[in-house]
Amino acid sequence: MEEGEIEESVRLLGSESRWVDGSEFDSESLPWSLLEEEANRERHGHIRRRLLRKPDRIDSLDVEATDVSNFRDHHKDLSIWRTLALAFQTLGVVYGDLGTSPLYVFSDVFSKVPIKSDVDVLGALSLVMYTIALLPLAKYVFIVLKANDNGEGGTFALYSLICRYANISLLPNRQQTDEHISSFKLKLPTPELERALNIKEGLERRSSLKTLLLLLVLMGTSMIIGDGILTPAMSVMSSVSGLQGQIPGFDTNAVVILSIVILVGLFSIQRFGTSKVSFMFAPILALWFFCLGSIGMYNLFKHDITVLKAFNPAYIYYFFKRNTAEAWSALGGCVLCITGAEAMFADLGHFSVLSIQIAFSFVVFPCLMLAYMGQAAYLMRYPSSAERIFYDSVPDGLFWPVLVIATLAAMIASQSMISATFSCIKQSMALGCFPRLKIVHTSRRLMGQIYIPIINWFLMITCILVVATFGSTTDIANAYGIAEVGVMIVSTALVTLVMLLIWQINLFLALCFPLVFGMVELIYLSAVLTKIREGGWLPLAFASCFLCVMHTWNYGSVLKYQSEVREKISMDFLLELGSTLGTVRVPGIGLLYNELVQGIPSVFGQFLLGLPAIHSTIVFVCIKYVPVPVVPQEERFLFRRVCPKDYHMFRCIARYGYKDVRKEDHHAFEQLLVESLEKFLRIESQELALENGIDEELDSVLLRSRDSEFSVNGAEELQIPLMHDQRMEDTDTLSSEEPVSLFPSSVMSFNEDPSLEYELSALREAMNSGFTYLLSHGDVRARKDSWFLKKLIVNYFYAFLRRNCRVGAANMSLPHMNIMRVGMTYMV
Repeated sequence: MEEGEIEESVRLLGSESRWVDGSEFDSESLPWSLLEEEANRERHGHIRRRLLRKPDRIDSLDVEATDVSNFRDHHKDLSIWRTLALAFQTLGVVYGDLGTSPLYVFSDVFSKVPIKSDVDVLGALSLVMYTIALLPLAKYVFIVLKANDNGEGGTFALYSLICRYANISLLPNRQQTDEHISSFKLKLPTPELERALNIKEGLERRSSLKTLLLLLVLMGTSMIIGDGILTPAMSVMSSVSGLQGQIPGFDTNAVVILSIVILVGLFSIQRFGTSKVSFMFAPILALWFFCLGSIGMYNLFKHDITVLKAFNPAYIYYFFKRNTAEAWSALGGCVLCITGAEAMFADLGHFSVLSIQIAFSFVVFPCLMLAYMGQAAYLMRYPSSAERIFYDSVPDGLFWPVLVIATLAAMIASQSMISATFSCIKQSMALGCFPRLKIVHTSRRLMGQIYIPIINWFLMITCILVVATFGSTTDIANAYGIAEVGVMIVSTALVTLVMLLIWQINLFLALCFPLVFGMVELIYLSAVLTKIREGGWLPLAFASCFLCVMHTWNYGSVLKYQSEVREKISMDFLLELGSTLGTVRVPGIGLLYNELVQGIPSVFGQFLLGLPAIHSTIVFVCIKYVPVPVVPQEERFLFRRVCPKDYHMFRCIARYGYKDVRKEDHHAFEQLLVESLEKFLRIESQELALENGIDEELDSVLLRSRDSEFSVNGAEELQIPLMHDQRMEDTDTLSSEEPVSLFPSSVMSFNEDPSLEYELSALREAMNSGFTYLLSHGDVRARKDSWFLKKLIVNYFYAFLRRNCRVGAANMSLPHMNIMRVGMTYMV
């Protein structure tokens, strides 16, 4: 080893303020690990060891995510039978909305374009067939499903995936240690790396691009929530409307009343969870798809098989040439054939990519094609049946069974979108983009099944208002199309960014994706926007409201965090106070919850001023969400020491993914916290012993290097005394998975350290005295010199959301008898 390298190692050993990578840390004495590097193999053929600082992982403190370990990689390397079973289950969860679209597509299309010739029917059929083939099949099944975040899909999954590769989150709480999570980063391909780095630097440098990207994601999420309102109304009304022509006197008012009754029942059973009836979903939808395919094939061969000419896309041109403006308006009805396509990506976390691909390619796609072709064949002979085309095309003897199955399928389709809305809200809350609400976990086994009461009742009320106000599926369909196309455009933009930044594929291929699919979606968007006055304003109003709520909450949260960072207590100030912190230390453990990942929060100063005494052991607990779906149990918690040892102050960072479930049990939490803290103290003592041993060895290395300058040839490398001769002879053991101690047992015997035993006894005494949860009740106010708009948003809108959301003990399920609060005002 060269003398300069030895001096560099000594410099690293003496450093007490930063990691090797430059990130700051809080601990006085941090764990060390020996990492082996292979360098200069071609020139020297020697193995060099380098000492690197590495964050510890004392992560046994896991109470709140009991099923996480079984969740990771649970769909990898599945057998073919397991994959087929998952494909069957996707019918009931993923394809309910897409499968019920034949109930209303042609009736809506031909309400805008009257059937005057066969060209109208063939053109509309060709348009529907190629729309399904292009967007759900080509775009989602073969491309978008690949852009998943460790098996998770959806708008926020794409955003979190991008956040991992580019630091674009507006909340500045990212740490270098987050990148050590096993699921945080993927292996990147090497081509086009320079372009990807330029995109990454551009996104990180410009705050306007960060805000624009966040607004895009929030808009897509708001559209999905809008889908959760419109899907139940549209599906239920379409299925119930079949009774109009079958029962005398069953008019529009009766359809509305019966639809409202079904919707009330549907939303009332949400609190029981979908797990109670989920085993019925797949068989019912399988039977529904079988009905679609068999009835379609029956009508195709009985009435007019010549509709197969619609495979010729020229009929789309003839359709537009013949109807011009009316044909453009009919695109708003045609887009309804792909409603629910986004669910293939949003519900990916419950299944696998292959299972969703198999189900769509071999069941859903053929059955939908047969259904639409059968309806078109029926319309070729009976064009006057366009208004009730689905039920009129059903054979007489099968009407009532098909009506029952259609109603059940519509309810299942509604259920899938309601559950997707709950999931989107939970992900938004995890990433700091939605006020904290009460979440009820309806399944002990499946962590994705949740129920949010306030959102459920909000959806029910808005669905009832939509049904009662519009009274027909035609106007609701106009609103439905805008929400669906809006979500697809957002997904296209985000997947394009993933292609450029993460996949790093060829620029031409990456641009072909938005040029082809984005152009088709913009054409559909331009068509549905012409119906704003006829119901299209509804999803835009819903999206705008939810976008304002989500962005206001994110904006206020970022300002509050920045204020906490600015006002955090100086370490020098605590050192001046001494280990007593300027007050009396009494036995007990104080858990101070805060959002800072570094530094001492200002609320701690308020506790020092307001309390006559402070606990002998203080733990700053930070619950932090990282942009990954799930944080493994063994990597969830990180401990750091704050201030010197005699202060007995620590920081615990609890890291969660946006799909993680927090199941609070404060008794178990307290017990495991103490156990994990004891492990941290023991390992810290061991690391200090290692550090002292390394210091002595390096001192001897420096002396030998100076003495050997005159006796050792300059071309030779100095062998490090820490490297055993046997290790140098057999380099294969360097790559062994079993760690081998490189220090004598005298260095490793840390249990005899008196300071460790004293600290452990003090910790046990504090635990026996009990735990106290130190919380702040913060009020966020805009500074007096702020703009009027900022004052309006922060002082009124954000303050209203904070007053009406779950905060503090209610959000974390803490025992009220052990809570101490202090008021704080954050000027932002």
